[in-house]
Amino acid sequence: MKVLISFSNRLMQRYLPDPFLFVVLLTFIVFLMGVIFTDSTPYQMVQHWGDGFWGLLSFSMQMVLVLVTGHVLASSPLIKKGLGTLASVAKSPGQAIIIVTFISLVASWINWGFGLVIGALFAKELAKKVKNVDYRLLIASAYSGFIVWHGGFAGSIPLTIATEGHFSEDLIGIIPTDQTIFATFNLVIVLAFLIILPVLNRMMMPSKEETIVVDPALLDDFNEMQAATLEKENMTPAERLENSRFISILISTFGLIFLFYYLSTNGFKLNLDIVNFLFLFLGILLHGTPKRFLDAVFNAIKGSSGIIIQFPFYAGIMGMMTVSGLAAVMSEAFVSFSNELTFPLFTFLSAGLVNFFIPSGGGQWAIQAPIMLEAANALDISYAKTAMAVAWGDAWTNMIQPFWALPALAIAGLKAKDIMGYCVIVLVVSGVVISLGLTFL
Repeated sequence: MKVLISFSNRLMQRYLPDPFLFVVLLTFIVFLMGVIFTDSTPYQMVQHWGDGFWGLLSFSMQMVLVLVTGHVLASSPLIKKGLGTLASVAKSPGQAIIIVTFISLVASWINWGFGLVIGALFAKELAKKVKNVDYRLLIASAYSGFIVWHGGFAGSIPLTIATEGHFSEDLIGIIPTDQTIFATFNLVIVLAFLIILPVLNRMMMPSKEETIVVDPALLDDFNEMQAATLEKENMTPAERLENSRFISILISTFGLIFLFYYLSTNGFKLNLDIVNFLFLFLGILLHGTPKRFLDAVFNAIKGSSGIIIQFPFYAGIMGMMTVSGLAAVMSEAFVSFSNELTFPLFTFLSAGLVNFFIPSGGGQWAIQAPIMLEAANALDISYAKTAMAVAWGDAWTNMIQPFWALPALAIAGLKAKDIMGYCVIVLVVSGVVISLGLTFL
């Protein structure tokens, strides 16, 4: 394992480009594939790219809010204090790796933005307290928990098909989350990761000579919120409002009352808007004052800069793949040799491949759903399982698609190539786990 990890790390350090260059290279690859495998001309492919470039703005805003609200909640004093206390439990590098993996898995299952951020923050706390732990592996372990996000509360595909008015409703109706997120096959896969992934990451610990540690002093963040504290008697009326706990409590109460109304009226039917709503108002409440909350939002938005600038390029790629028919060609190729037993597996593999070019669960579902759902209907396969196969495929190859690692890397101060050597191994093992679960459960 140590030899394998050493080779994988050297490979990624040498050949993996910056995530922005990664999406630019993917743009060129999809352009060429569209010209070769479809009837589109080069000029038409550029047209498809430009027409689709701004096609995901609404969805992009939802995704940014998931990240920002998750970051704000994870960075609240109560949550950070809990992370510091929990980090004290780890007494050795091996224990630190196991604990951060487990915490990240649980947090990502609750909310992907929350999991990405809390995993990275917790890894930094562990690096401060545990000597001789490899910092790259800590962050990679925190990111590896992201594998379960589509099978959890914030999974965009199961939440989409559980939301009234979704684009496939005429064919499949509304599929509640008890058939997707809380289905037996999905929960077993998640449980398997809770056991296997911490052990795998522990096994990937590099040799002492190749271990890279970080100076704990470099991880101490300057607390702007504490530095900006003012004496109450010197505050202007505007500053008193900005530092008023009453304002935060009052508006949070409004939000929590609405959530109570929504859940009592609709049951436990989660969607992206409700998840964002919940994390937003919990963040306001736990930060105490509007000023502290806004400071946390400012810090969170900095971590989303890579997502904001890259999403239009992925939307352009999606435009090329959709309008040219390239995505359909790729999906139909997998469907063509599927049967009742292998269909979920090949759906998963096709989704993993498409995810390289469209790292958006909702956007990918919009492309693959018409093909996969029609095939599922012909083979009499569960629509819910088909949707979750696409969801797990999207989550699977995120392990080596640097796009979603950007927030965690921003918090950690690392580059994608620093952790991707470890993530390649996670990709291989997790692919086996998910394949077995979708095929035989």
